[in-house]
Amino acid sequence: MSSKYQDIKEEAFKANMEIPAQHLAIYTWGNVSCFDPQKGVFAIKPSGVPYSELTVDSMVIVDLEGKKVEGDFNPSSDTLTHCVLYKEWAVKKGAKIGGIVHTHSPYAVGWAQAVRPIPLFGTTHADHIQTAIPCTPYITKEALTRNYELETGNLIAEHFEAEGLNPAEVTMVLVAGHGPFAWGSNPSNAVYNAAVLEECAKMATFTVQVNPGAAALPQYIVDKHYLRKHGPNAYYGQAGGHH
Repeated sequence: MSSKYQDIKEEAFKANMEIPAQHLAIYTWGNVSCFDPQKGVFAIKPSGVPYSELTVDSMVIVDLEGKKVEGDFNPSSDTLTHCVLYKEWAVKKGAKIGGIVHTHSPYAVGWAQAVRPIPLFGTTHADHIQTAIPCTPYITKEALTRNYELETGNLIAEHFEAEGLNPAEVTMVLVAGHGPFAWGSNPSNAVYNAAVLEECAKMATFTVQVNPGAAALPQYIVDKHYLRKHGPNAYYGQAGGHH
């Protein structure tokens, strides 16, 4: 029997299958969700089910309080983090965020474990975002005791607020000691941003190995690269959106 949430379950399933395909996590690690702002629910990967066993029907539908609406499995353990970000950014701020992903990609996790934002060293990074990739502080003991996953979402949202970052433009973050989250207009776009984050993390790792004192890319080069792809007079790529 087809579900009234079939479309978002299919989108979430496809995006979740991209995680192992892009080498962003192994085993059961990581998760992607797909948000339907009209219905106020999202589809997310079930907790602890290997990617090889996932189907469209194993996706779980939850509301923005994290309550299960439909599905045979328990939703991802990170569900409440997704809830907070959809509520704070998509609902309250009207940001066009239709997908969120959490991965365990190793270079990004390396920077998260070092509790360091990823500096904007080069044009690959500048093509996608115009700032360093932010890294939150460690979650506090009090917050962790209250509700770890919910407070992880709050930690990300509060860090963006404190740093004056716009989640519609800065589409990725490192959670200190934990790992990367990314988001986008839809789930496949979110996974794309997670893959970009991993590549930028890898390049930055090589950069500091070659030159520990490497400087950030000059602002005028940053602006040129970002705006030729995203600015009002963008000219990168083909009509129809090929990269």
